[in-house]
Amino acid sequence: MPMPARDYARYFTPGHTFTFETGTIGVITVRPAGDLWLPSGRVVASDPFLTLGGGECEPFTVGVEPGRYRVDAAVATLTNPAEPPSDTPHERVAAARLVIRDEPVTSWEQALQAGQDASELGDDEYFGYGVDAGTGCFYDAESDESFPECEGDEGPLWDAFEEHDHAPGPYLVTSPSTGHTVAAFGSGWGDGAYPTWIGRTATGEVACFVTDFFVIQDPEGD
Repeated sequence: MPMPARDYARYFTPGHTFTFETGTIGVITVRPAGDLWLPSGRVVASDPFLTLGGGECEPFTVGVEPGRYRVDAAVATLTNPAEPPSDTPHERVAAARLVIRDEPVTSWEQALQAGQDASELGDDEYFGYGVDAGTGCFYDAESDESFPECEGDEGPLWDAFEEHDHAPGPYLVTSPSTGHTVAAFGSGWGDGAYPTWIGRTATGEVACFVTDFFVIQDPEGD
């Protein structure tokens, strides 16, 4: 069967602690990025340095009401008791969440783009977006071409990371010319392919979108 969703309530519990087989300990802090503007309600998740402004990344087939919605990141601070303390904390974004309704999630489903069919996935397979610049994001499909300032290592998106010595964030970045926003963050260990999940409430309403960057160890150590 396709890869199942993990316990994302645990991911977004401040102080949640997990341990790697190497002895490294991770402690979760939940950090807000701010309120993301979704003028059309069509949600995109991608590596913004690859897709923003290119018009090539399809939104998910499940949309939401237009509005402004909170984005936060589960940031893991990693330490190893067997190693000397570091002056710079080792931080990785374990997951990023776009909150539509601040209600308990009772079911999860993969967020899909047009043409994707979860029933065609094999064991532990998933649909995810590719990362080649160590960064992930959420933004509205209508905002895709609204960042003319962002190209390569120029513009407000690059500046947000550069000004903080490329710490993983999260960052809410606003285009100075259009006012559109993108919520960006480091992508766990870096490049790869990462799934996004849709959490639904007991009544079936969309509660959140969560991108998992495969940092947190589950109880079985996967």
